[in-house]
This record gives sequence, C-alpha cells and structure tokens, in this order.
Amino acid sequence: MNAVSDTSGFPTHPNEPHHPENRAGRLNRLRAGVLGANDGIVSTAGLVVGVAGASSDRSTILTAAVAGLVSGAVSMALGEYVSVSSQRDSERTLLAQERRELETDPEAELAELAELYREKGLSEATARQVAQELSSRDAFAAHADAELHIDPDELTSPWAAAGSSAVSFTLGALLPTLAIVLPSRPLRVPLTFLVVLLALALTGGISATVGGSGRRRAIARVVGGGALAMVVTYAVGSLVGTQM
Repeated sequence: MNAVSDTSGFPTHPNEPHHPENRAGRLNRLRAGVLGANDGIVSTAGLVVGVAGASSDRSTILTAAVAGLVSGAVSMALGEYVSVSSQRDSERTLLAQERRELETDPEAELAELAELYREKGLSEATARQVAQELSSRDAFAAHADAELHIDPDELTSPWAAAGSSAVSFTLGALLPTLAIVLPSRPLRVPLTFLVVLLALALTGGISATVGGSGRRRAIARVVGGGALAMVVTYAVGSLVGTQM
C-alpha cells in the first residue's frame, strides 16, 4: 500500500494499527466483480438468445444456458487464478530480492529510500530523516511500500480472486438464464432483451461510478454492445435453425 501522512506531513508506516484498507484496492475488486458480472450477462445472453433463435424447446435452451454458465464461470476462475498467481509470484520475487539487498547493503538501501522520498518533494535532510525513522521501525516494509508499492502482508490471494470471479460471472449469467427459461415462448426473447439491457445499464453505471468516468457514455457503450451481441446471435441462431 502507499504511505499515508499524519498531521505533521510525514509518511506513516503502512502497517500501523487501524490503518485503513487501501481504497484503490477496494475499488479494483469492486470493478473486477462488476466486469465479471457483465461478462456473465453478455456471454450467456448471447448464447441463450442464439439457441432460442434456432429452437423453441425449453430443455434445449436451459441445457445451453447451464453449460455456458458453468464453462464461463470455470474459465473466468482459471484465468483469474493464473493471472493473480503470476502477479503474486512476481511480487514475492521482488520482496525476496529486496530483503536480500537490505541484509547485504543496508546503508545503500537507506540512501535509496531517502532518494525516493526526496524525489517526492521532501528536502534532502527531511527525506533522510523520514527514511531513517521508517527503517528503524521496519526497513523491509518501508522499502516494500515506497520502492515496490507492495504490502507484504496483503498479497492478493489467487484462490480468493478465482472464487470472486466465478461468483460474479455466475450471478450475472443467472439473469439471462432465468429470463429465457421462465416465461412462455412468445415472451422469452423480448423479456430476455429487456432484462439484459437493464442489467447492463446497471453494471455500466456502477463501473463508470467506480472509475470516475461519465456514466452516459459508459452505459450507452455497454448496452449497445450487449444489444448488438444478442441481435447477431439471434439472427445466426434463426438462420442455422432454418437450415436444419
């Protein structure tokens, strides 16, 4: 985590008691959850609408929906697990290297830490004092924070990331699945379009709010993309259905 400042203006140690969780980390997890749900909505909606265009059999549509939901959730979870595991391995390697450097040449590392704070705008004397005070408390944590921007005690868990991704995808995929299989045949596709577009508008708005960008453009982008995906898959499904 990045260092914070106390009332004196000096950075405080990131592992002090009652240190609040990094806000950027929370926002990134929220955004990842929203994007996972969005993927579940769009991919499953495209699949079930396409199958509905080719077949009116409820069991066939449900089978396709469940298969898409499970395969998508597993794929998302595996992808997230591999990605976060690679990131975690890289972070551990950097932390181990930093620990070795502190053990072999602590003076050079102290000078490096002071230089980092000097580059942030502190005077040379103040930067040296801050570096010394932080190093006397926990030199390794100070370097991990200022130099690597890593909190050694809060490395991301690959299993947690995989589980979160699978859950968010599944929750998103349930919306088009229920919308396509519960209504009567004439209402299936129109209701699915309506439910999906409303859900995408919601996820697009949340994503824009989290990212601090304009909501209208974000909502229009995600809703337009989802609508296009469903129109194309329905047209393809209808075309394939008539040829069989």
